[in-house]
Amino acid sequence: MTADFLLELRSEEIPARMQAGARADLEKLFVKELTAAGLTPGAITVWSTPRRLALIARDLPLGTQAVSEEVKGPRASAPPQALEGFLRKTGLTREQLTERDGVLFAITEKPGRATKDVLAQAIPAIVRAFPWPKSQRWGAASFSPESLRWVRPLSGIIAILGDEAIDLEVGGIRSGTVTRGHRFHHSGDITITGAADYAARLRDAYVIVDHAEREALVRDGARAAAQAAGLVLVDDEGLVVENAGLTEWPQPLLGRFDEAFLDVPPEVIQLTARVNQKYFICRDAAGKLANAFVCTANIAATDGGAAIVAGNRKVLAARLSDARFFWEQDKKVPLARQAEKLARITFHEKLGSVADKVARVADLAEWLAREGVVPGADPALARQAAQLCKADLVTDMVGEFPELQGLMGGYYARAEGLGDAVADAIRDHYKPVGQGDDVPTAPVSVCVALADKLDTLRSFFAIDEKPTGSKDPFALRRAALGIIRLITENHLRFAVAEGDLLGFFADRLKVQQREAGVRHDLIDAVLALGGESDLVRLLARVSALQAFVGTEDGVNLLAGYKRAANILKKEAAATAGAQGEGVVPPTGEEDPLVLVDDPLFKDVAAEFAHGEAALSYTPEPAEAALMAALAQAEPQVDEAVAQEAFTTAMAALASLRAPIDAFFDDVTVNDADAEKRAHRLALLDQFRAAVHKVADFSRIEG
Repeated sequence: MTADFLLELRSEEIPARMQAGARADLEKLFVKELTAAGLTPGAITVWSTPRRLALIARDLPLGTQAVSEEVKGPRASAPPQALEGFLRKTGLTREQLTERDGVLFAITEKPGRATKDVLAQAIPAIVRAFPWPKSQRWGAASFSPESLRWVRPLSGIIAILGDEAIDLEVGGIRSGTVTRGHRFHHSGDITITGAADYAARLRDAYVIVDHAEREALVRDGARAAAQAAGLVLVDDEGLVVENAGLTEWPQPLLGRFDEAFLDVPPEVIQLTARVNQKYFICRDAAGKLANAFVCTANIAATDGGAAIVAGNRKVLAARLSDARFFWEQDKKVPLARQAEKLARITFHEKLGSVADKVARVADLAEWLAREGVVPGADPALARQAAQLCKADLVTDMVGEFPELQGLMGGYYARAEGLGDAVADAIRDHYKPVGQGDDVPTAPVSVCVALADKLDTLRSFFAIDEKPTGSKDPFALRRAALGIIRLITENHLRFAVAEGDLLGFFADRLKVQQREAGVRHDLIDAVLALGGESDLVRLLARVSALQAFVGTEDGVNLLAGYKRAANILKKEAAATAGAQGEGVVPPTGEEDPLVLVDDPLFKDVAAEFAHGEAALSYTPEPAEAALMAALAQAEPQVDEAVAQEAFTTAMAALASLRAPIDAFFDDVTVNDADAEKRAHRLALLDQFRAAVHKVADFSRIEG
């Protein structure tokens, strides 16, 4: 037989930000305790409100199964010492052991336990082990470090299996069947008879216990309130969850604030309403910020919410007045004067002040514009924007709302009359912050955004503050991804770095491109050629390569390449063995012939370098066909690569597919004739070198 189990842990207000984690922790701990006791529940539902956590476990068995445990001991004829040790271990006497085939066994029968008894032990263990991010002790017992800790004072516990209450006690709080309803709409106790009537009884007491249902009421109610006023709600799912976590009977209400506050930048109004008051904002049909907000009340007001809205409007007006004061005061100080204060802010103890960083960024931004790395950028404007890009860090508004750094600098620059190019560059110089963020495209903006991130990477790498493992305290991985997006999406022809930085960029590029469906081994194949730090050209080459290796010609050419590489590898190893170590340099590559242009390799390669005119024999048809195909394809590949026409280069390589297949089918490479053998190995080396003009195919999987 089975029954449903209900658990409610009631307390003072649980912070909204902790409720989702608490639901997950409650389910995890509950399952852990029951599993340890040999119980497996059916479906588990966990709910939360500001004043309670609730769990319902469906179809819980009413008892555990009896278990027989058998432990093998020594032989019956074993020395007394062995027997005594086994008896101490099991806690049994010799007469209680069972003998089978001359071996002693300890057999312990563990009877089944009633589930209510399991729960009576499990619930206190769950409560005491609960991992709240922050918790507290309360009352007289709080003087003891062993006293109960909970997020807020725990006031009640309900534990009912089927229709039977489970008797238990935690920290002086004894379980029962009584809970409380809405703080204002319902007084007195509510008696719960079990899981079946729990949600309904609370709803009658103005408590919607299902957090998802409350979220829907907040989301839909706020939209409806805005729509009724001819406005459009600005969606904010985080605010939906937070308001649902603050209320047990949510009632969205629309209010208005003084239109004069609309002179303040809209982002400031939104942050003021959202962060300080948990209000939604609205826009008019044209998309412009409206002088309206939606608050979420926790009561069904008899006056339709008029008094609640009036009170919230007063509080919001005070907050907006502060924001307008910051806005007006900040505008009185030119950004250039604000920037002077940056010398008092340390950027990093080894890298100087923020003013020092700004000076480096300004030099680099001007260079990017002057050298034409960012086409169309005015060097003077790039320098000016960079010199002012961090100035808003010392403004009152950014001090209140750090999230607005950069954005407010753009507003102040525009108010100061510095021009759109400079204002936009200041506003956007942190972008792109994340994968979904917009990438600046205006030339001056690109210069400053790129210079800021390049300086961050270059500076921290110079002082050996590189990311390690999962640690990246200076967000250098994010900076690298931002640089990659700025370069690739603006098609900038720019060598990003050398050395360690190039390897770092390569790793970030593989992460970014993997999300775009690009194979990491193809990026490796192009990077392995060396000297490729132009990301636009690199990705164009990779794109063409990915398209090619997905074709039948590409698959077959790759197979032919690997066959040729293996033959050359064996030959190089044999040559090294015959002539002593040092003939083939130990490059660390799987294939010793990867670095065909290495000067140390020339002596070995020269053994294969026989021209057609020097042949004393007539090449076989397939051999001659491969020679002709290579003679035609190689210059085509060279020209296409030089023109960055990588798709054309792949097409030229595809022409080698049939000749190399026929060569392997019809020609004996390791011929007994030394001249034939050397020439054919040279052909394979030539084929391999032709392929390497595009990518290192040894790095390609498959």
